[in-house]
Amino acid sequence: MRIFVYGTLKRGHSNHDCLRGQQFIAEAVTQPRYRLHDLGGYPGMVLDERDGISIHGEVWEIDSACLERLDELEDTAGGEYAREAVPLQPPFDQQKIEGYRYLRDVSAARDIGSRWLGR
Repeated sequence: MRIFVYGTLKRGHSNHDCLRGQQFIAEAVTQPRYRLHDLGGYPGMVLDERDGISIHGEVWEIDSACLERLDELEDTAGGEYAREAVPLQPPFDQQKIEGYRYLRDVSAARDIGSRWLGR
């Protein structure tokens, strides 16, 4: 399957090793439906249908073992992130590509624009 990553999983960032052995496809940009917030060492992408912007990231082809690792890292079982379809701009707009949307309150977190640059 294909996954969209926008933070610490991107190439050159702290959790990129979780994608070792997987295939990088290309850089990608979401439809303008999200906001990105600094959660203290990692970002959270939240849905914002009214004031959303496009988030920059990467698309990867991953296997089922990698998907399990990513779900654990993103704490989908504990409710920190949800893995769901993320609408991307062309050339990925006709493909089903999933990503991780942050589910917790971001009211105290700084909005960081369209890109996670890391620390």
